[in-house]
Amino acid sequence: MLPWRMVIVGLFYCCIKTGGAQHQAKALFPAASRIKRESETAVNPTFQDSFDDVHLLFEILLAGVHFEHSGEFSVRDAELASLRKTRNLKVICEEVIPRELTDIYQLISDLSDHPGHLQQDDFERTLLTLVYTAQQMVNSTVEQQRDVWEESFVSLYKAIKQDLTGTN
Repeated sequence: MLPWRMVIVGLFYCCIKTGGAQHQAKALFPAASRIKRESETAVNPTFQDSFDDVHLLFEILLAGVHFEHSGEFSVRDAELASLRKTRNLKVICEEVIPRELTDIYQLISDLSDHPGHLQQDDFERTLLTLVYTAQQMVNSTVEQQRDVWEESFVSLYKAIKQDLTGTN
């Protein structure tokens, strides 16, 4: 009878520890859990579900993407833009990734405090935020503004590099 009690107590302890660990983890992209728009993946949308999706994302980024001032996201290649999978990317880019510098700096701060490797969806969103900051850096007309976007770009790049290599 004693071993069963130990197993039950052990399972109970694991459940408490797991729940506590999940509660302590801060969401890097809180907007992912509160999508405003109706979509196929309304809660916590992701783009990559397979290795083919990784190739598709690479192809889309090579073809060119554009973030409008109005918040709209577009893919320059009409064929790629018409794909169903690209709609998920559009939702992520328009609704999930941060667009304001204060939000991007908060993300950078959260990334520096994040223990271990990023989850796949957090890595994907950090990469897309890096793409957004690169575009803002290039499109900035004021040198001071360009320097601020450049600093955020470099910080995001370092966070991604650290996640991939496991070093600073």
